[in-house]
Amino acid sequence: MDRDLILSVLLTVNPEKAYQDWLDSAAHSVFTGSPAEIDPIITGKFFAWEGYIWGKTQDLTSGKRIRQTWHTTEFPDDLPDSILEVLFEPDGDGTLLTLIHTAIPDNQSDEYEKGWEDFYFQPMKKYYEDKK
Repeated sequence: MDRDLILSVLLTVNPEKAYQDWLDSAAHSVFTGSPAEIDPIITGKFFAWEGYIWGKTQDLTSGKRIRQTWHTTEFPDDLPDSILEVLFEPDGDGTLLTLIHTAIPDNQSDEYEKGWEDFYFQPMKKYYEDKK
């Protein structure tokens, strides 16, 4: 396994709304700019980025935490899913969103770190700032 990722971003939205939007197919599709399908329950499946990303929700703590299995088309066939934990913490009038992404395949951490920044964090910041 490659190194684990722990990444954070400040969002201008409350934690409950950020949590709800992460699990909402329509909102997730808008803030990433790519269609997403999410069944927002424990054991529910999700697909994002035209099938590039998929997984299953393992645990939910309303407004605070999402834990999911996470896989992409770039994972070797014999490799198990990685694990994604998304934490939503109050920070002033906004949210500190922290991603903990573990069990990433060898030599893919840098790519996913850039992907989280470019395809999630930056678009999410703009999405919530535009809603103010």
